[in-house]
Amino acid sequence: MRRLLPDADLLARLVAFDSTSCNSNLPIADFLADYLDRPGARIDRNVSAAGDKANLIVHVGPQGADERKDRPGLVLSGHMDVVPAGDGWHSDPFELADRGDRYVGRGACDMKGFLALAANLAAETDPAALSAPLVLVFTYDEEVGTLGARRLFESYARGASLPARAVIGEPTSLAVARLHKGHLKMRVTVRGTSAHSGYPHLGVNAIEPAGRVISTLAALRETLEREEAPHRELFPEVPFVPLNVGTVRGGAAINLVPDRCIVELGLRPLPGMDSSALALRVREAVAAAVASPPFPFAPEVEVLSDSPPMLLAEGSPLHRYLCALNRQESARSVSFATDAGWLQRLGIDCAIWGPGSIAAAHKPDEHVPKAELVAARGLLAQTIRHFCVEEA
Repeated sequence: MRRLLPDADLLARLVAFDSTSCNSNLPIADFLADYLDRPGARIDRNVSAAGDKANLIVHVGPQGADERKDRPGLVLSGHMDVVPAGDGWHSDPFELADRGDRYVGRGACDMKGFLALAANLAAETDPAALSAPLVLVFTYDEEVGTLGARRLFESYARGASLPARAVIGEPTSLAVARLHKGHLKMRVTVRGTSAHSGYPHLGVNAIEPAGRVISTLAALRETLEREEAPHRELFPEVPFVPLNVGTVRGGAAINLVPDRCIVELGLRPLPGMDSSALALRVREAVAAAVASPPFPFAPEVEVLSDSPPMLLAEGSPLHRYLCALNRQESARSVSFATDAGWLQRLGIDCAIWGPGSIAAAHKPDEHVPKAELVAARGLLAQTIRHFCVEEA
């Protein structure tokens, strides 16, 4: 059993792992498994299909309680991966920097600060003192489409061994959010035929019809902005389904007729919406774009990832308790997707709540305020006691 580290020291150890989504997360998962391994803890690895990544599930407390029909206890969940560091940092992004009132490093708020708190609170908890289990669910590849959470949903006992309530520690500046949008990522590949640009009649330009596709998708975006989406009143800043054409890649040289152009886009459905229906509308828009004038090759349209939206009932015990604990009166939403969309499908009530601001995430000098880490520790400890001791 490892000696426990102060929260800041554990955060520094976690930040030091370059767990960018393009890398294997096994080094950080192995470290956390070793750190949390002790009598009374059961550690399970939910491995990816390729075997190079793993979700980490750590059970602390009684084994029988999580098999009850009401599945008492609490899940603390966060993702181990981070986005690429990029340029513009004033210090090494994978070395935690102390800047007085904040800690700076890639993943400091999104979301290794929460991971450090959850791991230490679980390690400090006496399993014998719990009436219901405390479970840590640390996932892989959340940043590229909640892939680890989807793997958990598809392969992990349909949630039967997990408590029915979860705190997802995404950075919300300690505000409780009970719903979020999903994120449907799609790719359109337009193929043509390469040729020398001096003899264009020997080729088929793929970029020109891709331009028509982009124009048609822009029209669909405007249509979606005018439509009345469910729960739109809870997303006052963006009360519709955003459609964003994010990347366009095509051509190899100015003197070559391009034989391929790839357009990638994302849509963010609101809770209660069917992402497959949105995907169908994209397919129909693409088909219409190349129908007149007709293009000789049918574009390929594929779904890259589908992160479901999430909705927690305002009157749920978890939402009521967290709002009372945080002295929050009104319901909140966030417009980014999280692992909660998949955990919800395992029959788990999820609330989004954690230290740090989403405005600091995915940027150079990502940071988490020290005061929020301290406050989050105390509030999480009370939440564990409520759902794993008092309520049970």
